[in-house]
Amino acid sequence: MIISTAVSKNNVPIRLTRERWSHITNSHREITSKDKTKIIDVINNPDLILRGDVGELLAVKKVFGKNLWFVVVYKETDKKDGFILTAYITTDSRWLFQRKILWNKE
Repeated sequence: MIISTAVSKNNVPIRLTRERWSHITNSHREITSKDKTKIIDVINNPDLILRGDVGELLAVKKVFGKNLWFVVVYKETDKKDGFILTAYITTDSRWLFQRKILWNKE
């Protein structure tokens, strides 16, 4: 069941399903129920989009005033459909920025 939808920078609708939301909140304890709208916002308005390891994309947004990065991992299956795989918050910007930058807000 789809609980929310974002639109990627490639103009692809990205689904957040109940199953993925459950995975995110159970596997990444730093994400709480109040972060659901933040996950959608990160895809709609990322600071960066990075290349993943196996075709996925990482939408990244810096948490204002902190050394934290909100990361939403998603996949675009075609030009009309995509889905969120997971989301997490990290302080490890060195690891994060070893990835290829595909899109930059600046």
